[in-house]
Amino acid sequence: MGGVKNQWIVIYKIGWMKYFIIAGEASGDMHGAGLIRAIRQRDAAAVVECFGGDAMQHAGGRLVRHYREMAFMGFFNVVLNAHKVIANFRIAKKALRNFMPDVVILIDYPGFNMKMSTYVVGQLGIPVYYYIAPKIWAWKTYRVRQLKREMSGILTIFPFETAFYARYGVTVQYVGNPTVDTIASYIDSDPMTGSEFRQFAALGEADYIALLPGSRRQEIASCLPEMIRAAEKLNLPFLIAGAPGIDASFYEACGADASRVIAGHTYRMIRYAAVAVVNSGTATLETALLNTPQVVVYHVKGGRLTYWLKNRILKIPYISLVNILLQKEVVTELVAHLMTAGKIESEVDRILRDKEVKEKMLSSYSELKRQLGAPGTAGRAADYLLNKLKK
Repeated sequence: MGGVKNQWIVIYKIGWMKYFIIAGEASGDMHGAGLIRAIRQRDAAAVVECFGGDAMQHAGGRLVRHYREMAFMGFFNVVLNAHKVIANFRIAKKALRNFMPDVVILIDYPGFNMKMSTYVVGQLGIPVYYYIAPKIWAWKTYRVRQLKREMSGILTIFPFETAFYARYGVTVQYVGNPTVDTIASYIDSDPMTGSEFRQFAALGEADYIALLPGSRRQEIASCLPEMIRAAEKLNLPFLIAGAPGIDASFYEACGADASRVIAGHTYRMIRYAAVAVVNSGTATLETALLNTPQVVVYHVKGGRLTYWLKNRILKIPYISLVNILLQKEVVTELVAHLMTAGKIESEVDRILRDKEVKEKMLSSYSELKRQLGAPGTAGRAADYLLNKLKK
């Protein structure tokens, strides 16, 4: 009887909890969906409202605003869409006042989320937790003061963040990395072999190069032409990873043959490629976890001047997650003026021809996997949150 009684006490304490989750882009939507599923497994009566996307809605969240109305990249793009940004703040504040959740959970997207946290804590008195904390260790380190002041808890997805925050007297909880979960789930469930994928892509049995130009129109337009020029110089076919919501005609306008653009199969494309050319972002980590050699690129305007400024503004020497996590140059980074078709071609050719270069990279990937740990990130995050909320 005692065990049953205690069980009902726990259910009473966490039952009918109201959660408000804010994610502002596609990756945050995916991670938010995993968190919602994990919370609902532990708190079946949970009610969730969210700023997010289709994934969070399908996981059981009531969608207040879609991230498509929020994903503005770069200073000028934000300025041009200032009226939409202001409208999003107004909608979020109204939704929060009407819903009055027990907790607000922020997922990355610091430009919007950190302003919202000030409102939620200061005006509504609701506890705020950050899941997938902003990368303040790269730049805007001053934000640590606001996080320390306003957050009831910070859940991190990179192991080194624990030591970083500790330097500022902030205790955080490393819960694992959601990309590890996503890749593990894909590998366990994907029925298609490499040979079958190459047949599907009309490549026969040929090796190929995977080009990953990003998920936003702005970044695709800026880096894909150079990627294509480099790939055309190499003696291998290439495929281009199509992003959700972007039609083939946009890739054609960037110089691509539409037949080479494949959407909805990005992990397969990476997994079975001989080498990948990857626009910097989460895709660099995904490529490493899929065990594919890579070259990382990132186009920015301003060439050498921007490169010079980068080395003085950023607090870290690298831009790719692989190099940042391992704190050494595992994959080559071609940034700003270094991102040319010639340099991309040269680096890809070096990987293809030099077995030692490839094996050294793959060995470092194994080290990276050990560092990140096992799958189960969303579950650990949900356990942490519910344990906090029960107190």
